[in-house]
Amino acid sequence: MAKRTTITLETTSLFVLRVRTEKRAWCPECGAEAEMVVSPITGVAPDPGQHDVEKWLSCMGLHRTQAADGAALICLNSLLAQLQNTKTT
Repeated sequence: MAKRTTITLETTSLFVLRVRTEKRAWCPECGAEAEMVVSPITGVAPDPGQHDVEKWLSCMGLHRTQAADGAALICLNSLLAQLQNTKTT
C-alpha cells in the first residue's frame, strides 16, 4: 500500500492602506453610508496614464462617487471586498 502525505499550508496577508483624506459618505451602490477614500487620481494633472488608471478602477468594480467639493471617492468596503476576492482566487 502506498503512503499518502497531506500538506496543509496556512497563509496570512497584510494590507496597509495609507490615505491622507478619509470621509464618510453615502455609497449609492452599497445603499449605505460608508468610509470613502479619495481617489489617487484626484487633483492629478491630465496625463496619458490617467485614462489607464480610470479604466483599471472601473474594471475592478469599485464603488465610486463624487464629494460635494468635487473629489472622486472610492468606497472602502468595495475596495476591501475586491482584495478579498483576489486573495481567494
